[in-house]
Amino acid sequence: MTKEHILREIQRTAEQNGGAPLGRMRFLTETGIREADWLGKFWARWGDAVREAGYEPNKFQQRFGDEFLFEKYIELTRALGRLPTIGETLLRSRTDRRFPHPRTFYRFGLKTQFVQKLAEHCRPRKGFQDIVRLCEEHAVRAKLTRRRLPRENEPDAIYLMKSGKFYKIGRSKAPGRRAYDLGIQLPERLTVVHVIRTDDPAGVEAYWHKRFAAKRRNGEWFDLSLSDVAAFKRRKFM
Repeated sequence: MTKEHILREIQRTAEQNGGAPLGRMRFLTETGIREADWLGKFWARWGDAVREAGYEPNKFQQRFGDEFLFEKYIELTRALGRLPTIGETLLRSRTDRRFPHPRTFYRFGLKTQFVQKLAEHCRPRKGFQDIVRLCEEHAVRAKLTRRRLPRENEPDAIYLMKSGKFYKIGRSKAPGRRAYDLGIQLPERLTVVHVIRTDDPAGVEAYWHKRFAAKRRNGEWFDLSLSDVAAFKRRKFM
């Protein structure tokens, strides 16, 4: 990992973000470049790297407080009329510099856990019964989903599989079964590298396809680097 490569990635992702450099954690998510790749080697602080790339550090890169996160999530929920999916929060973060990246919400746990905390935050406050109602409806749906038997037409996992030198990114309710079905059609052995569980399979699959678009070879097959694979494997739920 060279200093020049990191600077180019800062510039590339900043251009895609409307000219604003990404925060340290979002940069890791978007590029797979870890803090260990630059901290103490090329720069002492992330802001120093951003400045060398030709930008001023984003003033909103500091850790968001819980109150701020709830406010922004409620704002988006009311705009949509329902609780947003991971894809919708990602889109908002890319079009609104003040909206946190979806990864920021992960500190609350899974979406069901976050929604529960959001409901607890809103119940004692006047004027938030619409949010409480949506949270309670989500909790009921999540409970029913856990009880019912899985169906093949309801995928809930994004998988990364490898055959030869190429990787496939797709979605399936049963990645293991999908690997078997695909494997019998391929000349080289197909293995499941990693699986990401999700409540928004279409949106998360589209996110990874778009992220690795430049490395697409055919259909859902990609020529990924080790850092690309590492970035995918860091996620367990989206």
